[in-house]
Amino acid sequence: MQRRNFLKNSSAAAAGLLSAPLLTSCKEETSTQMTASNTIVPIRPIAICTWNFENATAKAWEVLQKGGTSLDAVQQGAMVEEADTNNQTVGVGGRPDREGNVTLDACIMDKDGNCGAVVYLQNIASPVSVARKVMEETPHVMLAGKGAEQFAYEQGFQKTDLLTEKSRKEWLAWKKTSEYKPIINIENHDTIGILAIDKDGDIAGACTTSGMAYKYAGRVGDSPLIGAGLFVDNEIGAATATGVGEEVVRTVGSFLIVELMRQGKSPQEACEEGVKRIMAKNKDRTDFQIGFIAINKKGETGGYCIQPGFTYRTFTEEGHTNTPSASFL
Repeated sequence: MQRRNFLKNSSAAAAGLLSAPLLTSCKEETSTQMTASNTIVPIRPIAICTWNFENATAKAWEVLQKGGTSLDAVQQGAMVEEADTNNQTVGVGGRPDREGNVTLDACIMDKDGNCGAVVYLQNIASPVSVARKVMEETPHVMLAGKGAEQFAYEQGFQKTDLLTEKSRKEWLAWKKTSEYKPIINIENHDTIGILAIDKDGDIAGACTTSGMAYKYAGRVGDSPLIGAGLFVDNEIGAATATGVGEEVVRTVGSFLIVELMRQGKSPQEACEEGVKRIMAKNKDRTDFQIGFIAINKKGETGGYCIQPGFTYRTFTEEGHTNTPSASFL
């Protein structure tokens, strides 16, 4: 079931009779787009993700080059990392919580503002794909825990053991040496947030993670929360986040960055302001990392973080690059 189609069909039918010539002329114009400031710019397909996940952006770019949608591009790019057992921050092989359970969070958002998310999902290898099913096949935005897992099975997803031997051994070692509370530099995590613009100038985004390593059971960060870990506005741009999700949630970070771009800031300026808002609430703290990336409708990009070390990967017709982000500290 495509839940929104029914609501749209009746009004769209009448509107279509009146606007068919206009729609035809719009479809013929695929090489340029009108921005919110009424400036016509060439469409610049692009894929960009947090961290140096070159396989993810390569896959997303492959989809874009074949004429695929930005939504398909971000989903397939994120799926590459979810399936990589060497990446212990997302999907299969992700580091478990304190009880030894791998729990996954993800969200996805399309050009029309439709979105879907799953939180505390277990035994399913690709949470971003389940999130898309939530968006497209249910009247909801978010499903959690056992409900999300049951929904995944109903949609044809197979049960998968997410805890690899490598992650299991690391968890057992942590249990012997670590206190039962968050400890800096033990709970390393590199969420992948991925954004794309396709040949039609439409923007989509996705975000997926296994969350903080050895987190309290049930903990959910910013990654699956629309407006915090990810936000897309097809008129303006998109943003996504990585790092200590609690601090991103407190400032609704990705939504903030998109709104700053709406006010006229460049993606770079907006990311910098987003980090500064977080640091204003965490004066003198130097024990955590946040990184933001953003794109606007022109295909311009930006990235900024709290501490040196964060990078972001970009793929355009000009090449495939990994950019070290400027930092607050």
